[in-house]
Amino acid sequence: MPFTPPPFDPGESLYFSARDGLPIHVRAVGPKDNGLAPVVCLPGLSRNSRDFLGLAHHFANHAKNPRRVYAFDFRGRGLSGHDKDWRNYNVLTEAADVVSGLTALNIEHAIFVGTSRGGIVTMLLTAMRPGAIRAAILNDIGPVIEGAGLTQIRLYLKKMPRPRDWTDAVAIQKTVMDKSFTALEDADWAFEAFGRYREIDGQIRPDHDPALVRTLTDIDLGERLPTMWPQFAGLKRVPVLVLRGENSSLLAEETVRTMRSIHPSLTAAAVRGQGHAPMLHTPGALAPVEAFVGKLKY
Repeated sequence: MPFTPPPFDPGESLYFSARDGLPIHVRAVGPKDNGLAPVVCLPGLSRNSRDFLGLAHHFANHAKNPRRVYAFDFRGRGLSGHDKDWRNYNVLTEAADVVSGLTALNIEHAIFVGTSRGGIVTMLLTAMRPGAIRAAILNDIGPVIEGAGLTQIRLYLKKMPRPRDWTDAVAIQKTVMDKSFTALEDADWAFEAFGRYREIDGQIRPDHDPALVRTLTDIDLGERLPTMWPQFAGLKRVPVLVLRGENSSLLAEETVRTMRSIHPSLTAAAVRGQGHAPMLHTPGALAPVEAFVGKLKY
């Protein structure tokens, strides 16, 4: 089957300088200055802004309340610059980059969508720029990260294959992920491959700095990982939606129950037939996001 890129507007490419001068890329889609809070999307560990193209298309072209959507590439991912020091690939630096981006893009406040690592950065922002968060959507992430899930991510990044072509890239993703993502269709697998890989110098390559895996090398996944309950508590003042993939290995149902006890008005939704992390353009994930955002008056 020939590879067909997902039919979504790639958006306008914007750049700003991080505090250390590294260029950071942001995709922007949708109307400007329509009075509604924009949506700011933050991706997972090795992911990039293309993961949000379907979500951005939905909200940028919404029939009733179209919104401006900004999707960030963290440093070392997508079209952002690669850092010469891999130690700077950490959530504190990435959160500081987001703060710089909010200032550069003149974003006073927004609805934040954080997938996996992007959700951790969102929780950190409650201390660094609390007024910026009007609502938060945490996609398969919470204050407790399950070591088994992080182990899977580390192994995958260490042994990530190099596809021969785009058709091979789609086949690889399906082989690796289909047991956890039983709800996906052919177009979704193409979307996944398009998000994870990019053609660089004539070759299909993972779209992140290979040095990124070094950030996971020294973590003892047999030990209990640090938790982020105080940072999550910073979201108590705003509406929060937590999505959990039915087959997630990173976010436990017990963690979601504890999150609801801390944030009584929190909304939680399970995404059937998907693992870590649910694809936000698919009906099972998009429906609860649409319902959640649709209740917001800003």
